Amino acid sequence: MENLPRPERPLLWVASSRKDYGDFPPKVQEVFGFELFLAQTGQRPPSAKMLKGIGSGIVELVEDFDGDTYRAVYTARFETAIYVLHCFKKKSKSGIKTPQSDIELIKRRFRDAEADHIARANEESTK
Repeated sequence: MENLPRPERPLLWVASSRKDYGDFPPKVQEVFGFELFLAQTGQRPPSAKMLKGIGSGIVELVEDFDGDTYRAVYTARFETAIYVLHCFKKKSKSGIKTPQSDIELIKRRFRDAEADHIARANEESTK
């Protein structure tokens, strides 16, 4: 059986996530860029882990660089796109838990992504 090419879903950046990603060091952008490409093609990125406490389908990528920890959070829950919800440098040096303020921001942005997904689906159905 031959390997069929996987359709690539577009990356959609929610709120400031693209700008925040652009502020990451180039090496971190390179790693996350490849991992997001894997997600776009239906594969599992190496650093991906499910983000707990928000609901299913929200994934966190983690990369350590130069003593700092960077995170990119996305959802692949919608079949038409990968939504990048939040990109940030983890501030806390104690523990691996995602700060509550970031969790709340991710929840809000997920709701925005959901609304965008519905709007795009409605737009497609009226064409």
